[in-house]
Amino acid sequence: METGNEIIRVEGVTKEYNGGAVKALTGCNLTVQKGEVIAIIGASGSGKSTLLRCLNMLEEPTSGHIYFHGVDLADPKVDLNLHRRKMGMVFQHFNLFPHKTVMQNITLAPVFLKLKTKADAEAKASQLLKRIGLADKANEYPNMLSGGQKQRIAIVRALAMEPEVMLFDEPTSALDPEMVGEVLDLMRDLARGGMTMVVVTHEMGFAREVANRVIFMGDGKPMEEGTPDAIFNHPQSDRLRDFLSKVL
Repeated sequence: METGNEIIRVEGVTKEYNGGAVKALTGCNLTVQKGEVIAIIGASGSGKSTLLRCLNMLEEPTSGHIYFHGVDLADPKVDLNLHRRKMGMVFQHFNLFPHKTVMQNITLAPVFLKLKTKADAEAKASQLLKRIGLADKANEYPNMLSGGQKQRIAIVRALAMEPEVMLFDEPTSALDPEMVGEVLDLMRDLARGGMTMVVVTHEMGFAREVANRVIFMGDGKPMEEGTPDAIFNHPQSDRLRDFLSKVL
C-alpha cells in the first residue's frame, strides 16, 4: 500500500454515530508524506478532530481503511499500541497527570513501556525541557504552570516517545491569547526540524506560514486542498471563500 515517502494513507473513511443518524466523516481520502506539515481547517462540526482522531484509531472508523506504513490499522489483528507509539498526539486540554511532576509526566510512558531506562528517559526529558526553555520546571507540578507551559510540556511528553508523526488537535484553542505564541513557536521549531505533523487548527497565520499543505474540511470530508497560497489566496469554492471571509 505504501508508496515512497508516504507514512499515512486514509481511504474511504466514514465515521457515524447513533446508528448512522450522525455522519461525522463521509468518504475521506488523505495521504501524509514524510516531513510534511498538513494544516486541517474548517468550521466547527466539519469533522476535523474526528478525522485526526481516526488517524491513530482513538476513534474507530465505521468503514474505510487507515494505513500506517502500509499496515491497515483497522485490521483487528494489528497491535495498535505498537503503531500508536510512533504517533504523538497533543490535545486541546493538556491531559497532564496532576499528581506527577513535569519530569514524571514526560518519562512515565517510555519507562512503563520499557523503551528506555529511567536514567535514559530522564536524560532525554532534561534535554527536551532545556530545548523549550523549561528546564527549571522539571520538579514542579502541572498546577504551578501557565497554560502555555502546560501545552509545551504536553508536546515534549509526546516527543519523548520519539514519534515519526505528531498529531495536534487544536493545541492552542484552550489557551489565553498571550500564551498561544509560545506553543506555535515550538511547533514551528518542530516543522523546521523535519517533523511530520498533522495539525487541526484555527490559527490561520500558522497554517499559512508553516504548512506545506492545507486541507479545508466541510460536510465530513476534505473539500479543497492545496498549498497555503492556493487555499488562502485562490480559493476555488464558495464554501471555502465564505469560511475564509469569516476567519481572516
